[in-house]
Amino acid sequence: MIGIVGGVGTFAGIDLYRKIYKHTDARTDQEHLPLALVSVPVEVLDRTQFLQGEVEENPGIAIAGIIKKLASAGAEIVGIPCNTAHSPVIFNEILERIPENIKLLHMIEEVGRHISTEYPGIRKAGILGTNGTYLSKVYTDVLSAYNIEVLYPEESMQKSLVHPAIYDKSYGIKAFSDPVTDRSRHDLLEVASSLVRRGSEAIILGCSEIPLAIHETKIEQSLVIDSVAILAQALIKNSR
Repeated sequence: MIGIVGGVGTFAGIDLYRKIYKHTDARTDQEHLPLALVSVPVEVLDRTQFLQGEVEENPGIAIAGIIKKLASAGAEIVGIPCNTAHSPVIFNEILERIPENIKLLHMIEEVGRHISTEYPGIRKAGILGTNGTYLSKVYTDVLSAYNIEVLYPEESMQKSLVHPAIYDKSYGIKAFSDPVTDRSRHDLLEVASSLVRRGSEAIILGCSEIPLAIHETKIEQSLVIDSVAILAQALIKNSR
């Protein structure tokens, strides 16, 4: 059984659930994989706020608790549809607390593996993500092992366009997920285009909620990498 940690971007969990079914080669109900999703958003503190020092408790503690619930339901392989939760200080806390028999996939490592395997010619990738992902530079740490240079938005764009497009309560994706607002989509595409102009050969949707706003497979001449779709495919592969 595949387990999904929900409530870390509530619609991101739903999107991962949907993409697992979308990418599964099944022709009948019975051929689909067993899934469990546990969403307890009130228990999981905001990952970016923790990385910015705004809250003290590591959200990895609550995420590990959800994984234990998934294990009790029969899950053996688990995915967390939140890029920021894979920052080492959070992810390592999770690993220390979950049952030994649980295989927890690392979303960002799966993205790096996917690019190196499917698009080995890519040498520069731009990242759209939260301030937490931006500050922790977790994509840099992972993709450098594949000789991929990571480009982040200019700091002014990150603070005024990318992060608000996710978090702003009047138009951000967390507040308006289905559908997202025109403003959040416009701002994210604007920043993506700026990364393309700086040489990005791929744009990684490095926040699990951004795929709700950007559905393109290419932005100008650059490939769009959906981190949620890659996690879905990795969960399917590892569950066989």
